[in-house]
Amino acid sequence: MSAEVGIESHVDDGVTIGYGDGDDPVIGDRARIRAGTIVYDDVTIGDDFVTGHNVLVREHTTIGDEVLLGTETVVDGTTTIGSRVSIQTNVYIPTNTRIGDDVFVGPGVVMTNDPYPVRTDAELVGPRIENHASIGANATLLPGVTVGEGAFVAAGALVVNDVPPRTLAVGVPAVHRDLPEQLRGENRIRR
Repeated sequence: MSAEVGIESHVDDGVTIGYGDGDDPVIGDRARIRAGTIVYDDVTIGDDFVTGHNVLVREHTTIGDEVLLGTETVVDGTTTIGSRVSIQTNVYIPTNTRIGDDVFVGPGVVMTNDPYPVRTDAELVGPRIENHASIGANATLLPGVTVGEGAFVAAGALVVNDVPPRTLAVGVPAVHRDLPEQLRGENRIRR
């Protein structure tokens, strides 16, 4: 393992930390990295990082403290993930995505960054998810959309336009509604 892994960390057998030709990855203290995970070079991860099995973190990614990446999640590089973020099982996060602090991303969420796959050359711009936003299971976020601070994307929604702060996005394509009282406030991510 050609990487800097912090104290009190546990790395399962079958994990690859340091893959590629860049600078060795840096992983903070008290990490728990499960079998099948691959962390590329040029990755910086904070303290209390936890993965499920078979997670992929590509190069040029920065991840804050207290972040969970669920089983089979892919972070495709050149991405920033804040602190106290819970990303559940089988989530795809494309290149050039930005995720703030205290964000919840439900299982099976797909984010995209290419507006016209293989048809034209276009700038790849992933979604931007602001602090305290929640994304429900199996939602899809199209390239370049912003999910505002404290917004809530319902399960199965197809987000084609920006979601204003503290707004509910629901449906296919997603429409915006007032955030119900029980969904107002900030996320309290606990592990």
